[in-house]
Amino acid sequence: MVITVDMPGERDKQAWRTELTDRRAVLSATVQEDEALALAAAVTTLGVREWVCAYVPVDREPGSTAMLDALRAGGARVLLPVTGPPGPLSWAEYTGADEMRRARYGLLEPIGTVLPPDTVARAETILVPALAVDRRGVRLGRGAGYYDRTLAAARPDARLVAVVRDDELVERLPEEPHDLRMGWALTPRGGLRRLGGDSAWE
Repeated sequence: MVITVDMPGERDKQAWRTELTDRRAVLSATVQEDEALALAAAVTTLGVREWVCAYVPVDREPGSTAMLDALRAGGARVLLPVTGPPGPLSWAEYTGADEMRRARYGLLEPIGTVLPPDTVARAETILVPALAVDRRGVRLGRGAGYYDRTLAAARPDARLVAVVRDDELVERLPEEPHDLRMGWALTPRGGLRRLGGDSAWE
């Protein structure tokens, strides 16, 4: 079931970002921990056996490094973004929470070899951070454009999965021509949900 929040679809992206960021700011630590555990369990249903691109949640994004550990335990090799100047993201392989370093924007990044942006094409599944995603697959990010530039190099059959809270899966978001739609949403209570009808994955 798609959960609707009380925000009209014509509001611009910045208004959505402000509202959703404010909602996240009041979440309790208990809720965040419960959601992180649920998402760590949910990623095991993705069935990834090769490469997956993921990320380390920050600023009350849902999830934790437990998601990454669960993916690795299931046999996947996990790539995490390495930020640089505005442009496509570079990548490095996640080999454990104890092999991370602090980076810009408060992010954690692997200490291993930095791989070029086109490494994203290895991934059969890409977990994408989002403030919200709508039932058509339109994703709302933070506005820096890193993922918009990065996902253009993903392989055509890659499964693009927006990771959001259950009430961040909404009816309709503002969309711009450059926005790349997600095929799936992953939420703590709802698990993996199909969006729109454009995904090549069944």
